[in-house]
Amino acid sequence: MIVAAGLLAVWIAVAPSLADWLIIEKPIVNADAILILSGAADYSQRARGGADVFHKGASSKILITDDAQRGGWDDTEKGNPFFVDRMQRALEDQEVPAGAIERLPGIVSSTGDEADLAVRTATERGYDTLLVVTSDYHSRRALWVFEQTIQRSNSGLSVGLMRAPSGEKYPDRYTWWLTPRGWRTVGGEYLKFAYYWLFY
Repeated sequence: MIVAAGLLAVWIAVAPSLADWLIIEKPIVNADAILILSGAADYSQRARGGADVFHKGASSKILITDDAQRGGWDDTEKGNPFFVDRMQRALEDQEVPAGAIERLPGIVSSTGDEADLAVRTATERGYDTLLVVTSDYHSRRALWVFEQTIQRSNSGLSVGLMRAPSGEKYPDRYTWWLTPRGWRTVGGEYLKFAYYWLFY
């Protein structure tokens, strides 16, 4: 019993640091474009982050990717819109002009796919800088994947990253381990990072 209590105390002390390690930012001023990563149900949070850096003048263009996933029922649309459509609408609702939003062609199914598509597009267009926007706990892996992709492609692109603000449903750093969503978000991120580290 004493051992179990001691282990629990250690875990309670360590768990916030495990969550914190996943979160990183690398600001870039005056990027050629902002890229908001798709994230299914996280689209709203990421749209807020992208709109925020857009209105702060980070870039005049926002790129979004299409993961070809549909969300739940939407009373306004009377259907199940794709998350990429929800992302565009969320950006426009936050006063980002429709003309400033561009959907990159093709379907992505992973962060690696998004990095490949974005780096290829940026290279073809002669971009020097790209500012990636994603969720808190996805930020470290996303930045690492983009930097690896740039290195492999011998691109001169510089990539920055800003994390979107945490939503009210996002796991708290102190209590993430008490909920299934917390384990999917934080614990799952470590598993994904390990996979990318080994195989990407």
